[in-house]
Amino acid sequence: MIASDLRSGVERLGDMIAAASIIVPFTGAGISTECGIPDFRSPGGLWTRNRPIPFDEFVSSPEARDEAWRRRFAMEPTFAAAKPGRGHRALASLYRAGKIPAIVTQNIDNLHQVSGFSADHVVELHGNTTYARCIGCGQAYDLAWVRKRFDESGAPDCTACDEPVKTATISFGQAMPDEAMRRATELAQHCDLFLAIGSSLVVWPAAGFPMLAKNCGAKLVIINNEPTEQDEFADLVIRHDIGETLGPFVGN
Repeated sequence: MIASDLRSGVERLGDMIAAASIIVPFTGAGISTECGIPDFRSPGGLWTRNRPIPFDEFVSSPEARDEAWRRRFAMEPTFAAAKPGRGHRALASLYRAGKIPAIVTQNIDNLHQVSGFSADHVVELHGNTTYARCIGCGQAYDLAWVRKRFDESGAPDCTACDEPVKTATISFGQAMPDEAMRRATELAQHCDLFLAIGSSLVVWPAAGFPMLAKNCGAKLVIINNEPTEQDEFADLVIRHDIGETLGPFVGN
């Protein structure tokens, strides 16, 4: 069912939230656009300005590694200035109220943690851009260390095993994190309300979680400015601004 207007959509969503015992939100880039972080596919999005660098290219090409880090540091003022929006704060309110056991996100911006979610309860399918990891041994590095090395001699290698260091994100062609996928699957299978928020639902395998939840008996709500291929299966579709849609739930 597609909400005819924002007010009726919010009222129905409120009823569904009140009736639910276990809510699992699944968030995409759309929830962070009001925080100043551009999404990927929309006009002006990141991928309209820069071609994504696949993982195998990052591994094989020093030039690609330098370009990847140049882009990341160019975005640093944007990420550093971003604060949780109304959508983040609304979900954090439901988390504190005990309605949400954990959140599944495609986002890499760390804003759910900043909004009040315990890091242990944020399942990051695509990693986190606020720190770095060695792609060989997995050692973590803070971005200040990477920036110093990068300014001195280009993209750094790990001090422990000499493999390349990249942001702790999942690039195209890179294996999805097993533990995050396992936890997301389990959450989708055991909730009674699944909220897909700000995701185009076209990036797989992450896009499979809404239908997994639906097939396991959960109510499915999709909140996104643009239509998705899964709208026809949802119990409620709200095609309005995410901050305006979830704003009434901040502090509840």
